[in-house]
Amino acid sequence: MKTSRSALRIYQLKITLIGSKPPIWRRILVRSDVALPTFHFVLQASMGWQGGHLHAFRAGHEFYGELMDDMDDMKDESKVKLDKLLRKEKDSLIYEYDFGDGWEHKILLEKILAYDETIKTPVCIKGKLACPPEDCGGIWGYYELLETLKDPHHPDHEDMKEWVGGELDPEFFDIAEVNALLAPMNA
Repeated sequence: MKTSRSALRIYQLKITLIGSKPPIWRRILVRSDVALPTFHFVLQASMGWQGGHLHAFRAGHEFYGELMDDMDDMKDESKVKLDKLLRKEKDSLIYEYDFGDGWEHKILLEKILAYDETIKTPVCIKGKLACPPEDCGGIWGYYELLETLKDPHHPDHEDMKEWVGGELDPEFFDIAEVNALLAPMNA
């Protein structure tokens, strides 16, 4: 079912990686009627994840994701649009990516803007800090990795440097790169 133009809005969202200090975050604009599977890809591109792991959205006590035989409490995300979970400013939900590493993101609805067809969405309008590398053990593993990379005398320094492909700059964030990834999804 299509959303009528009069009901359509643009959501300004802040995505923050829970447990990151200082916070790793992105601010994005999306259509209010974005379907959760598409929103998953928006989050992946915005944060810098590669998409090789399972994910779920949690709103209150309800979980939404791809249906699998061993996840009885999961609701089918393909039947849900974002505006059914986030209805008013300051509403939030949790997006978990990679159940093994447990990357949790708080999705906060900061502003509800009038729909403007000249604004191509999704688009990232701001962000801070690099996304951690996949499979590094969650937020605590990431900080341990950073400490190992900073210490050339650490016994795992060279192995971890090779594992990340050389240098890892935790301060690096390229909004143009994010928006290039989001561009094919523009509505």
